[in-house]
Amino acid sequence: MFFSKGKNLVGLDIGSSAVKIVELKELGKGRGYQLLNLALERLSPEAIVDGAIMDAGLVVDTVQRAFSARKIKGSDVAIALSGHSVIIKKISIPATSEEELAEVIPWEAEQYIPFDVQDVNLAYQVLKGASGGEGNMDVLLVAAKKDKINDYTSVVSQAGRNPVVVDVDVFALQNCYEMNYDTDPGVARALVNIGASTTNVAILKGTTSIFWRDISVGGNHYNDAIRKELNLSFEQAESLKRGEEVDGIPVENVNPIIASVNDFIGAEIQKTIDFFKNTTPGENIETLVIAGGSSRIPHLREALGERFGIPVEALNPFNRVQIGKGISSDMVDEIGSSVSIAVGLAARRAGDTR
Repeated sequence: MFFSKGKNLVGLDIGSSAVKIVELKELGKGRGYQLLNLALERLSPEAIVDGAIMDAGLVVDTVQRAFSARKIKGSDVAIALSGHSVIIKKISIPATSEEELAEVIPWEAEQYIPFDVQDVNLAYQVLKGASGGEGNMDVLLVAAKKDKINDYTSVVSQAGRNPVVVDVDVFALQNCYEMNYDTDPGVARALVNIGASTTNVAILKGTTSIFWRDISVGGNHYNDAIRKELNLSFEQAESLKRGEEVDGIPVENVNPIIASVNDFIGAEIQKTIDFFKNTTPGENIETLVIAGGSSRIPHLREALGERFGIPVEALNPFNRVQIGKGISSDMVDEIGSSVSIAVGLAARRAGDTR
């Protein structure tokens, strides 16, 4: 179901802090997309922990509220997974026919995934224009644990929607970027989606994916640090993180805490990029593009720019998307940074192979 042509689907991103929904209309003849609908509904922090659904009822209710709040009628949806239950590998195998490849992949997968092959759903795609050496071919292999797929598709079904495509966060992120920006085949960019509990990193050269990784850091680290230092509730910490004053606590008191977490998250991203550089000699990242709700944390963009010494840009998921009637610019400005994954999913179609 990962790379599962037909009409556009509703993009449904079930994150650990919010449910995000995007509905697009393809305009045709290369004219891009129009945004038909947009929704974000906050999710209780105990509903999903480290990517695992702990309270399915809360998730179902939140998905239903998000659809109802904006009167979104589309029933066929695309969702995405990330985290430790999802493995992405580029493998090189002897060149073979499409029919033989289907038989070979499960055997090859056993060498590359840390799970029993019987416990995962496998998807793969031959990378065109890539060669693993003489007589070989490069294949993109994706594996996700069946129980995690079932957990997420189950809550979607219980919410009255039909999960048609199950994608992967980093691929949806790349899809969103390519919809909205030109790419240079000679330039490597790092796309970094900073969510509440997970940060997705996708490194592209032109439109070719050359590295993927999920990091277990995100916006919740700010909340935890603020709660610990100032003895506050999760909700109070969330407000302070957003730059709002709470119970007479000046925002200035929070700035050193935020700066410390900015440094921590920057260091974790740097570990991932250093690993990429060490395993991919000769490749240099020229731009860092950040997305996700936590990408708007005060001074994070500047801290990342100083750390990496390269331009850091904010991904605008609607850079080339026409905003439809009934969607205010204020709403787009407020939640736009949070919906890059949902935008990438909304451009998927049933039967997509990429």
